[in-house]
Amino acid sequence: MTFGATDAPLKSDQLQKDGLAQWPMIMGAIVPVVNLEGVKAGDLVLDGPTLANIFLGKITKWDDAAIKKLNPKAKLPSEAIAVVHRADGSGTTFNFTDYLSKVSPDWKSKVGSGTAVEWPVGVGAKGNEGVAGNIAQAKNSIGYVEYAYAKQNKLTYTALINKAGKTIQPTNEAFQAAASNADWTNAPGYYLILTDQPGDKSWPIVASTFILLHKDGSDKAASKEALKFFKFAFEKGAKSAEELDYIPMPDSVVKQIEKTWAADVKS
Repeated sequence: MTFGATDAPLKSDQLQKDGLAQWPMIMGAIVPVVNLEGVKAGDLVLDGPTLANIFLGKITKWDDAAIKKLNPKAKLPSEAIAVVHRADGSGTTFNFTDYLSKVSPDWKSKVGSGTAVEWPVGVGAKGNEGVAGNIAQAKNSIGYVEYAYAKQNKLTYTALINKAGKTIQPTNEAFQAAASNADWTNAPGYYLILTDQPGDKSWPIVASTFILLHKDGSDKAASKEALKFFKFAFEKGAKSAEELDYIPMPDSVVKQIEKTWAADVKS
């Protein structure tokens, strides 16, 4: 394979060991999704610690005091919360658990972050489609998926309280606000995770998709064609990305990435 893509970036020492170049290609977001009778998309509000406690199994019913405090006007059922998580390793899980680790010391010490973790509670499902299917079928359930997938499949996403203490809906503006704080220049190997970013308008769980390419691959012609494709995508793909509810990389970052190609990739 000439190149690969991942939502869980490699650290610079691993890149060096494996002879790989890495750069961010596009940004998106992850949202909690629920199946609660009478609750519409964006109605329910959660914060990081409460979300972590649900996935830790410490909050087990929808009318728990912590959820009621965040949603004083909501009619929450006194029903058990059915937790759904990814069964397969995924970048979505990596970014979701990274966020939980940042907002909950308990989650960080007991579970931590990774593409796959030992989930304390819940049932596993394969892929975004598996999680979505389980949520759709199971009343009083909660899970997490990419926002673009949630929107296109009309899933009921929640609002979140961000690092600044503001209640935020998942919108392109909120995703861009979080991404605007990214300091790619000072991130070795472009290793930067966009969760729990500061800013009044920032959505708390934004993720990047990274490209991995051998710096000195055996098929130089294929590497050259791959870079031509990525250059075309950066130059012509921004509008298409936005239409699909993803965030294009800023022009300044694209220029930095192209310098990386020239310096590191032999083609």
